[in-house]
Formats: sequence, structure tokens, C-alpha cells
Amino acid sequence: MKKQRVEPSPVNLLELIPDQNILSKKTEDGLYVLLKPKYRHPWMVKHILPRFKSPHYKIKLDDIGSFIWSLCDGQKTVEEISGKLREKFGDKVDPLYERLGSFFQNLEKNKFITFKNL
Repeated sequence: MKKQRVEPSPVNLLELIPDQNILSKKTEDGLYVLLKPKYRHPWMVKHILPRFKSPHYKIKLDDIGSFIWSLCDGQKTVEEISGKLREKFGDKVDPLYERLGSFFQNLEKNKFITFKNL
């Protein structure tokens, strides 16, 4: 007898709630820099990491990315974030939903964010 394949239900990006998963810091000009740890394995952290100047990779976000990052607080949905983004930047963010989808996909792939209701 064949096993029936259960397909996952489709996920609506606009209903997801992003939450930051790594450290970040705000620069003097108001932009964010994400701090991705170079190593997570305890042995690497203990023996290899002390030889580096910085224990983190630094990923600099532009003004739009920084604004989105500041709104990823684990409370707001992507739909609310898109509305605030449209208010602040207007037509500069077109095509809005494709851009947001790509941005959140990259953040999740690199484990910079998690979605609370996924």
C-alpha cells in the first residue's frame, strides 16, 4: 500500500510575524549592522575564536533594510511592516511585496530571523 503524501498547507507571507534571531547594533547614521557569530560550536568558540579581532561577521543594512529590521520585533506581521514601509518610503520600495519576500527569505535562510507563527 502506498503512503499518502501530505502536502503542507500554503503559507501567507503577510500573516507571518518575524522575530530577530541575532544581535544587531545601530550606527551613528541610524542604520543597522547585523552581528552574525563566526562560530557556534563550543570547541571552535573556545579555541579558534580568541585569535580573531571580532567574534562576528558584520552585515550592513541600507536605509530600507534597517527600517524593516527595526520593525521585526516579534509583534508586527509582515503586512503591518509593509504598510509602515509604504508610508515612509512611498514608491521607492516598489515592487513592495516581491522585495519584502526576497528580504525575509534571505534573513530566514541565514537564520537572522525566525517566524513566530510558522
